[in-house]
Amino acid sequence: MGYFKTSEKFEEVLAGFFRLIADTPTVADKLLASKLVIRFKYSDPDVVLLIDCAGEKLIIKTADEESKVDVEMTMSADIAHKFWFGKVNLMTALTRKQMVAKGPVPKILQLLPAIKPTYAMYPEYLRENGYAEYIVF
Repeated sequence: MGYFKTSEKFEEVLAGFFRLIADTPTVADKLLASKLVIRFKYSDPDVVLLIDCAGEKLIIKTADEESKVDVEMTMSADIAHKFWFGKVNLMTALTRKQMVAKGPVPKILQLLPAIKPTYAMYPEYLRENGYAEYIVF
């Protein structure tokens, strides 16, 4: 069993973190510049999150499997959790098939500098929002 026992808890934690990112202009503005719509499909537990960077503000949707997206990223919840701690290298994870990307991989890679500050934000977010039990690194 992974870090998260239920889909509801993982969705609550990660969607909340994405909302924090959306409210952090230094990160959100760079993501908005990409104009990408990205769907994340997580397994173990199963969760789908869509991050829409195409407008004037980031929009986070849960369980959206219908909207047209530019990129779809598939991975386990544990890989995603480790990624937000800065413990998973995107290129290595793609090569090892720990993450599968459908869409323009170069555009995904261009987002890495924009999200780098979030690696420090994630454990702080967990601590401040009552999710300290998920801090594992």
